[in-house]
Amino acid sequence: MNPSTLIGIVASVLMLASVVLWSADSATAFLNLPGLAIVVIGTLAATFISYPLREVVRVVRLVGLVFHRENRHEREDIDELVALARLWFKGDVRAVERRLEACPNPFLRTGVQLVIDHTADEEIHDLLRWRIARLKARERAEAQIFRTMALYAPAFGMIGTLVGLVNMLGVIEAGELTVIGERMAVALLTTFYGIVLANLVLKPIAVKLERRTEQRLIAMNMILEGISLMSRRRLPSVIEESLNSFIAHHHDELRDGRGQEGDAPASRWRLRRRAAAATGDEREASHAG
Repeated sequence: MNPSTLIGIVASVLMLASVVLWSADSATAFLNLPGLAIVVIGTLAATFISYPLREVVRVVRLVGLVFHRENRHEREDIDELVALARLWFKGDVRAVERRLEACPNPFLRTGVQLVIDHTADEEIHDLLRWRIARLKARERAEAQIFRTMALYAPAFGMIGTLVGLVNMLGVIEAGELTVIGERMAVALLTTFYGIVLANLVLKPIAVKLERRTEQRLIAMNMILEGISLMSRRRLPSVIEESLNSFIAHHHDELRDGRGQEGDAPASRWRLRRRAAAATGDEREASHAG
């Protein structure tokens, strides 16, 4: 399980347990099944009305991603792309095609296939950018469904509270004043359920999915950069160093207290020299020096 999710679940359970056990004489005081049904069923009903069935079913399956640690393959993608670039730089197209058949990343596979098909760099860039934009729009729409549900849940909690207050007015009219406090507590529980469902379940799931999308977009842009360099026949070593910057742990640009800031200019100088050598631009190489 994802460690941060596990910590959040444990903290939420402890918080709710402390509220239930220490703020009331009996734990059953916080149990109101009709109010819980109003919040849960009402939220689901409003969601199904708002979105097509296929979209709702798809995002329900994504809930499992919140509880599992997502495997990240940036390092493997870099190694695969550099190996393909080496074969391409040597002109061994057959070897590139054979290696592509075993490549598990369809985005990388598509980009390299376009390169070996001698597609123009601008067209490759436009096509891969379109695929990135499509994934971004789809996954953000999926996260938005949970944000919409988080808006519905407190609203249905208020509806349940209003229903409880109407029932309480009937008790007052009947003259049974001794049960007013109990009925009021039951009425307010539905608001409690709605707020808890929205802020401890639905919104965190939406944030997790949005964060997952950001990480996937970074990985896809990394591959796009590598494909672009490969299309321009840059040296595999230049491609590898460029892609490593996507997964590097960046420090404070102004000061990190360890005297390592002087290493960055030298690294940039070496990278420019290699890039210049890869393009055969002597003037750029001399300028880099």
